[in-house]
Amino acid sequence: MRRWLFGDQLGPHFLDDQRQTALIVESRAVFERRAFHRQKAHLVLSAMRHRAAELGDRVLYLKTRTYREALRLAGEPVDVCAPTTLRARRFVNGLDGVTVLPPRGFVTGHDDFVGWADARRGTLRMEEFYRYARHRHGVLMEPDGSPTGGRWNLDADNRNPPPRGVDRLDVPSPPEIVEDEIDAEVRADLDRWAAEGVVFTGRDGPRLFPATRAEALARLRHFVRYRLPHFGPYEDAMLSGDPFMAHSLLSSSFNLGLLDPMEAVRRAERAHRDGDVPLAGAEGFIRQLIGWRDYVWHLYWYFEAGYRSVNELGARGRLPDWFANLDADAVEAACLSDVLSGVRDRGYVHHIPRLMVLGNYALQRGWRPSAMVDWFHRNFVDGFEWVMVANVVGMSQYADLGRITTKPYAGGGNYINRMSDYCGGCRYDPRTRSGENACPFTAGYWAFLHRTGERLSGNVRMMRALQQLDRIDDIAAIVAQEQARGSDAP
Repeated sequence: MRRWLFGDQLGPHFLDDQRQTALIVESRAVFERRAFHRQKAHLVLSAMRHRAAELGDRVLYLKTRTYREALRLAGEPVDVCAPTTLRARRFVNGLDGVTVLPPRGFVTGHDDFVGWADARRGTLRMEEFYRYARHRHGVLMEPDGSPTGGRWNLDADNRNPPPRGVDRLDVPSPPEIVEDEIDAEVRADLDRWAAEGVVFTGRDGPRLFPATRAEALARLRHFVRYRLPHFGPYEDAMLSGDPFMAHSLLSSSFNLGLLDPMEAVRRAERAHRDGDVPLAGAEGFIRQLIGWRDYVWHLYWYFEAGYRSVNELGARGRLPDWFANLDADAVEAACLSDVLSGVRDRGYVHHIPRLMVLGNYALQRGWRPSAMVDWFHRNFVDGFEWVMVANVVGMSQYADLGRITTKPYAGGGNYINRMSDYCGGCRYDPRTRSGENACPFTAGYWAFLHRTGERLSGNVRMMRALQQLDRIDDIAAIVAQEQARGSDAP
């Protein structure tokens, strides 16, 4: 039977063997419904068309407006690995002539996760799931059942600020992407679509991320050999002149299905056992894959469908135009301007700018979490709905009041000052919470606690901060100051 491959199911592990035929559908309606980042649209279409070129006469590649139209043209029964969104899965489950198979591209199976989660009776923590997954799949484990190195989590070793006096880490750059005639064809088509009224966000630019398995494997090999040894210590650091640091830049490759996460896990594990990679770096990378990535995937299906709209902090502000439109030039705060320009120009920044700059700012200002889910989904090359729901609702915006994290990821300018080089040249002072030079993150942090303190009062990890809030004499002035900033760019 012909296998229908969605645009995030492009690796060989989504086919059963090398003889199986495939159907790939390029649906223009997907891009008409919502405004995706131009470079994300390019990457997805390039990856789909490259996969079709690899499959040759084994693939039926259809360019249609809708999936239904393509299936009518295909005119034969197909099977499909379960899609990664609720909407798409409901759609394929309701189609005649389509057999829906279990999902692929993840490590821990659905039934295993449900068994683990049900046993916890609602208290779900990634760290506990990660230990379960390590045991379940035998990753970085010793014969006696203990974790390699005697510790499950070496995150405490991976929180260094960036080295002083450097513009970028001394690590080799990843292999460059060389565009080809397929990329040129995609760019021409997107230019035509834009002229016909399809709206995109961000700026066009050279393709920066793999669109083929060969490119993804080259990046993976290079990362494990040259960059992973440096990944751990500076995993949470930010440098304005080095947007990629020592990160793998493989998240889009996993999420497009070009790489199976377990093959990357085993490569990293082997590199550590061979003495080429410190345990803290290998463990940190592996935790992102079999821990956090699998965790947010399963939570997307385990939680009720309404989880995407959970809003326990009552955050109802709309995204201001400068943020929604990626207008980084309107922003004076150095960290926020640089990170927003990274989204605009590349469709990518690594996880700490996402969490502690973009997400932190939105959390402090009380922007609606579901709008932030949509914004991250559309504007990041690795953004898919299943990725962003738990990441944004539960982690970044703390909208579920702790179903998956123990405290809000809110922080003032001092955190950004410690973990980056942004504050030295900024017009705002991270130590100042009121007045003309007040850092919008520092002032915003106290305004956030003032707004949400009643809801957070039962959180043990927030007690000290809330006690400090009670001792701030000018809190009313700080709140008024931040309200006056309103939706203006800081």
